[in-house]
Amino acid sequence: MHRFSSFRDFDWMLLGLVLLMSILSVLEIKSATLHTRFHGFDHKQIGFLLVGMVLMFLISLIDYHRLVDVAPWAYGIGLLSLVAVKLVGTTVAGGKRWINLGGGVHFQPSEWVKLVLIVTMAWFFWGLAGRRLSWADIAKAFALIGVPMYFVLKQPDLGTALTYLPVLAVGLFLGGIRPKQTAVLVLLFALLGGGAWLSGKRLKSYQMERINSFINPDTDPRGTGYQIRQSLIAVGSGGLWGKGTNQGTQTQGDFLPIPYTDFIFAAFCEEHGFVGGVGILLLYFLIMMRLIENAQQASDLPGAFIVMGVVGVLLFQVVVNIGMVVGLMPVTGIPLPLMSYGGSSILFTFLALGIVMNVRMRRFVN
Repeated sequence: MHRFSSFRDFDWMLLGLVLLMSILSVLEIKSATLHTRFHGFDHKQIGFLLVGMVLMFLISLIDYHRLVDVAPWAYGIGLLSLVAVKLVGTTVAGGKRWINLGGGVHFQPSEWVKLVLIVTMAWFFWGLAGRRLSWADIAKAFALIGVPMYFVLKQPDLGTALTYLPVLAVGLFLGGIRPKQTAVLVLLFALLGGGAWLSGKRLKSYQMERINSFINPDTDPRGTGYQIRQSLIAVGSGGLWGKGTNQGTQTQGDFLPIPYTDFIFAAFCEEHGFVGGVGILLLYFLIMMRLIENAQQASDLPGAFIVMGVVGVLLFQVVVNIGMVVGLMPVTGIPLPLMSYGGSSILFTFLALGIVMNVRMRRFVN
């Protein structure tokens, strides 16, 4: 098959939905930064999107089986990149998460490691196909995810570290974990989580404060509870139809914190109301359903693992970010896929979608 002939099997509907979401993102970023020192970030977002599009098409040309074959090497390089952050990373707002590449360009290795882990889980469970998961297999899967999670938590970046867990969960589920094993793991995590919370030794002080402010934001409305309160005010003030583009008082008045990244959904709801918020959720639903359909049509197990790994990560980010915005989850700094401003997040998403397209284009190949 000529390498370009398979583009007729490209998922153009999925791409259309993604581009529609991206356009809404650019428009909202422009509105949210209109009267701030971040004005012009919408132009940067367009640049990120264009680069992401190019990378998506390029990675779709590489047979995903080759990516699975080199997964152990990519995993090793991913770990080295996380170590490099610790050694030569740039510290911003108390966190060392980026490597300065010069020219104002910063690379966040923890984002691309998500993609590496998705492919690595596909490689690992492909090797276990045909037999029941043992506790040793489960322990190895936890180790593959746990090591990079440890390095990311040390940055510290709890939000990104948490996005690695859906990759593990999807891998174990598709790999055939048994109900009894699941029950044991859930109980174990509940005990560990409760112990960590009671001791207060496993979380940073600011992370404990975020959880406390989530439980009761009124205890410190001008401090740790400020973000959640302002987000709820912005969402609620939008009403049914919203206040209109560039008309959001919480957003334009600089009351809503970072409305172009973590709280972009709150800014969008203030300006476009309940109807606009439901529209965004509907778009995400259609994107997820299209991704799942591609997983069902994959020609083999690694392809299905990869696509469902992408689904797991994106769905987790959507649920946590929107849950955070409406006060149902603690503030974690997890961006909203395809909406939040940020080069690393955009590039990861488009690279992940490129591998999904890769799997789809080869769905008829045995």
